[in-house]
Amino acid sequence: MDIQSLYQIYKQYPNITTDTRKIEENSLFFALKGTNFNGNAFADQALEMGASYVVIDEEVYQKGERYILVDDVLDTLQKLANYHRKQLNIPVVGVTGTNGKTTTKELLYAVVSQKYNAYATQGNLNNHIGVPLTLLAIDDSVEFAIIEMGANHLEEIAFLCAIAEPTHGLISNVGKAHLEGFGSFEGVKKTKGELYDWLQDHDGTLFLQADNTHLKEMASSRQISKVVTYGFSDSNDINGKLLKADPLLQIAWKNKGEQQAYIVNTQLTGSYNTENFLAAIAVGVHFNVPAKEINQGIEGYIPTNNRSQIMKTKNNIVICDYYNANATSMAAALDNIRIIEAEQKAIILGDMFELGAESFTEHQGVVEQVKSINAEWKIFVGKAFYEHKHAGAAFYETTVEAKEALGANRIVGATVLLKASRGMAFEHLVEIL
Repeated sequence: MDIQSLYQIYKQYPNITTDTRKIEENSLFFALKGTNFNGNAFADQALEMGASYVVIDEEVYQKGERYILVDDVLDTLQKLANYHRKQLNIPVVGVTGTNGKTTTKELLYAVVSQKYNAYATQGNLNNHIGVPLTLLAIDDSVEFAIIEMGANHLEEIAFLCAIAEPTHGLISNVGKAHLEGFGSFEGVKKTKGELYDWLQDHDGTLFLQADNTHLKEMASSRQISKVVTYGFSDSNDINGKLLKADPLLQIAWKNKGEQQAYIVNTQLTGSYNTENFLAAIAVGVHFNVPAKEINQGIEGYIPTNNRSQIMKTKNNIVICDYYNANATSMAAALDNIRIIEAEQKAIILGDMFELGAESFTEHQGVVEQVKSINAEWKIFVGKAFYEHKHAGAAFYETTVEAKEALGANRIVGATVLLKASRGMAFEHLVEIL
């Protein structure tokens, strides 16, 4: 079946699913394959559970007209999403970056939804499957789309741009993450910069953190005519500064050349989030969202995804920032705990994954940075950190061991930073803090 014909079926049944556990009546099931599963084998079940059609790519599973046979289900999903994207005449903002892209995406949505019926990537559906599913979830009522794009290998952002065709874009930052896939920091910059390449080639608008040396260099090496700048210096179109971090942030921002500054009390911690706020403000101003509504959007955003999230427990104030971690985000989290006003501080860090040959050096660098911070508790968890064991801090090879030790020797009355890669399962430590 060609894409145009499949698109007519999609318009009748626009609820797309790739998981039989999430099937609803009148949905369209795409039988994707994975390393350990074959979605074709679930085609019958999908129809029994209410799907109107199933898209398969193995003829042996075809049993009637409700089984749509294609050459490759994933390729078809991606092409269908791009075909649908071409029918949309709305702003599509592509967001990527090493750190902060999900928070920035959420803040953009919080701001622009004050004026527009907006749709943004749900959760972390930001890869070669998630981006198509996000696009196909956009219906005719949507006036503004925000598409998060993630990558851990070269050319992935270029591939996602070709599907989503962003009209606007921003890179939150570039840092040392997924070095196994990218090969080096230069590989990270090259891949993230593929968004800039797309904007250059398609006359798109770039939102640029112009005080970030790497991003400014990446932008200046390309011919992008439409650029909106934000950052901390007065030369930016939108400039701002951090006023307070105790631990929630208070920021001030204003438009270039204007005297009036707007004060915003946020529900986020992490001084590094200041530029994420400014990115959202820059997008809001560009799309004529009034300043009052921009501030309302930011003040109303409360994180729930273990990214810069504040949790008050019986004994402590816990900064939950353990959805992901890399050398850059770890350094930023430590800079933040350093400036936070608190009577007692505890730093609990877990291993950073996917750093390849750089792992030993990067973990050592974090340990050295922690030595310079005034904190009553300094705790490292994981095999990579354990290689740098020394006096003056506590080291545990596993999260289970750390939990047992913290259960026996409770931390009380502290502001606690929990930072680790997702695989360290630091949510188990919250239980005893």
